[in-house]
Amino acid sequence: MTKIDLSGKVALVTGCKRGIGFAMAEGLAAAGADIIGVSASLELEGSDIQIAVEGMGRKFYAYQADFGDRDALYAFVNAAKADHPIIDILVNNAGTILRKPAAEHPDEYWDKVIDINLNAQFILTREFGKEMVERKSGKVIFTASLLTFQGGVTVPGYAASKGAIGSLVKAFANEWAGSGVNVNAIAPGYIATDNTEALRNNPERSKSILDRIPAGRWGESEDFAGPTLFLASELSNYVHGTILTVDGGWMGR
Repeated sequence: MTKIDLSGKVALVTGCKRGIGFAMAEGLAAAGADIIGVSASLELEGSDIQIAVEGMGRKFYAYQADFGDRDALYAFVNAAKADHPIIDILVNNAGTILRKPAAEHPDEYWDKVIDINLNAQFILTREFGKEMVERKSGKVIFTASLLTFQGGVTVPGYAASKGAIGSLVKAFANEWAGSGVNVNAIAPGYIATDNTEALRNNPERSKSILDRIPAGRWGESEDFAGPTLFLASELSNYVHGTILTVDGGWMGR
């Protein structure tokens, strides 16, 4: 059996302070990759993810950036490129969700979600991916959602952003697959994270969700280490434009 070895690789993981992004970064580090972490509130020193990564003998580089601020986004891109000339793996995990019925969903909610969940993801992928294309080597992994396939309720901006991510993955893959760059996505199901706290705290919604999941449980962040390692490694070299659902069987019902 082939062991995944990412020794010597550098992975940029957005939104890695907690939850799914934390597990993704931790899994990549366990396989040997050094980690560049960024989020709006990531501590520049002493974060839990830094402690976890460095505890495995890997390097961790912390950055702060608000992906809803275009100037801050480009400032991060420029700083990361200057500090790290080669980034082998890009994990576009950062995101946000704002809930309000469609008829009451304000422009501010829509704009913020689209900026963070879609516009920033495109810019990051273009800016770091173009160098992967030049090197003819690289892995890009987006975090999609069940709402890449479904519409959801009271989250029109989030649904629109994640639906667009599904198409964006395919668009990048169509152009870059021939240059040795793999672009794919992982679509989490209902996972016990901050984004689903409101659902988990609603007894009726929580029961209806669990009743549909064949695995019979909410997913955990740790469920994403394996799929991330697969898509970040040479084992996925012939996988392009795919959205891998990690959902306990939800989409199969």
